[in-house]
Amino acid sequence: MLASLAAAFPAVAHAQAAPKAAPAVDAFAAALRDEADGAVKRFYAERGYRPLWVRGGQIEPQAGALLGRIESAELDGLKPSSYRTGRLRELIGEARGGDARALARAEIALSESFARYVRDMRTPGKAKMIYADASLKPKKPSVETVLRAAAFPKDFGAYMSGMGWMSEHYVRLRNLAGHARAKSATREQMARLRLNLDRARILPGPHVYHIVVDASSGQLYYYGSGKRVGSMKVVVGAPETQTPMLAGKLQWAILNPYWNVPDYLVRNSIAPKVLGGRSLASLRMEALSDWGPNPRPLAASEIDWPAVAAGRQEVRLRELPGGANSMGKVKFLFPNKEGIYLHDTPERALLKQEARHLSNGCIRLENAAELGRWLMQRPIDTKSKAPEQAVPLPAQVPVYLTYITAVATERGVAFRPDVYGRDG
Repeated sequence: MLASLAAAFPAVAHAQAAPKAAPAVDAFAAALRDEADGAVKRFYAERGYRPLWVRGGQIEPQAGALLGRIESAELDGLKPSSYRTGRLRELIGEARGGDARALARAEIALSESFARYVRDMRTPGKAKMIYADASLKPKKPSVETVLRAAAFPKDFGAYMSGMGWMSEHYVRLRNLAGHARAKSATREQMARLRLNLDRARILPGPHVYHIVVDASSGQLYYYGSGKRVGSMKVVVGAPETQTPMLAGKLQWAILNPYWNVPDYLVRNSIAPKVLGGRSLASLRMEALSDWGPNPRPLAASEIDWPAVAAGRQEVRLRELPGGANSMGKVKFLFPNKEGIYLHDTPERALLKQEARHLSNGCIRLENAAELGRWLMQRPIDTKSKAPEQAVPLPAQVPVYLTYITAVATERGVAFRPDVYGRDG
């Protein structure tokens, strides 16, 4: 990849030719200190005026990678002309001779353009996300934040080529958009791709510990230490009970949970069974007086089941903990008004289906124990049979529920069925 970039950007290729004597470290640092100002200067001062883009008196290939990204910035919904790539090329060319001051000017210009490009990319687009935790709402990062993040990885080249400041979902879709454009994708296809890119734009990069649930593919991914740690299948909301675009912070694991039955299921599913002769005990359920913290159990004689079935009366039902409980052995909670959470499930057959839009909106996990081990940093202890054991997570972990329909094909781009009608 770097070889092709070098061919595409002669100034960079020339800079990688025969090695020249590197300027004295003190001379380059002094030039960098003199030429830089503002946030960029503060960044370099923090690191003793060590460069990002220069090594051994030469401009690194990462400069070519940056130029390539910027010149295709229309894929990001940005204007390449706003980043002055022509001037960048000139400065890189002037630095070919190894002059300390020319190298410093090129170094600073590259950092300034990179920071501006990343900050623009991290600005949210038109995607609508519900932020249950306001701290997760995207904010345009500062110049210093962008440059510090770039200086942190051991392999700056991999960070640049892999766009390490963006979610892997965004990088995949951006590459797909470039491929689709080359294959002469239709206007409608490119418009749908832009919708998908906007949804992925608001996801964090892999350096942030977080979870992503894609309700289109029925997949969950979790990230930490700069990489994807694992993934698993999930069952998500049916078309009539959709899993929303939602972001919050997981805070609790609830062991041996009850399942509070939604009102519409009480009316449409449970009430007909009771009227047909089933008892709540046979369904492993109990009725409660209210939704408060200390409800009393209701006797069967207190419930007007015909009125419940007709929607004239509401009753709180919950399923008792146990192996057959709809929540399985554990659920993971994050505060949100939509009543969405992640949980175990005994209905394993649903996870084998290709289309897994089958839940009431919550996320049913293929391997709750595996995710719990990652969240808790130890195996989940479910030996106790006590119901509703609330265990705080060692750290609050952001979770993003999204909807990405675009996939790559040999012909360019395709889309999964838009079961939620969000691409229209």
